[in-house]
Amino acid sequence: MTDSAGRRETHTQPMPDSGDTSPQPVWVEILNPESLPVPAAEDFQRWVATALRHEDPKRWSQPGAEPPVSLKIVSAEESQALNRNYRGKDKPTNVLSFPADWPEELALPILGDLAICAEVVAQEATAQHKPLAHHWAHLVIHGVLHLLGYDHVAEDDAQRMEDREVALLAELGIADPYQCGDNSTP
Repeated sequence: MTDSAGRRETHTQPMPDSGDTSPQPVWVEILNPESLPVPAAEDFQRWVATALRHEDPKRWSQPGAEPPVSLKIVSAEESQALNRNYRGKDKPTNVLSFPADWPEELALPILGDLAICAEVVAQEATAQHKPLAHHWAHLVIHGVLHLLGYDHVAEDDAQRMEDREVALLAELGIADPYQCGDNSTP
């Protein structure tokens, strides 16, 4: 969560009761240095927790633990520069994933970083006739799945990732994003 000056905050909620089957809360760091309009920190946290729900949530739920995911909200210009430098594509994109690359023996509970372009997300949601919050949820989940090792380069991997996204979004009450509006992959 960021304050009005764009400073970062780390956000979490108390652990649910052991009988609760909802996603476990996780620590999520949100950086929004340009104070771009974005969903609430609680929404980002819920989407990340949903994407992680079948992973080991206790690693990321302990007070004082590092955030499993850092989300940086970027401008179209920064997104384009990152996309050009890391993927060789000279255009802004909706979400870029940067998995943490720690030696296994460190066992750090950090998945990595996401760079999400608020402008591209808004443009795509409008063009695809999707609720903006639903598109944000989809792209956060998509990015976290990349951090977990999912990919969509090969057709079978793409189908596995898409099926996972659709199932996780359904848990949030969000319709299949590939069946409404434009079916392009994030």
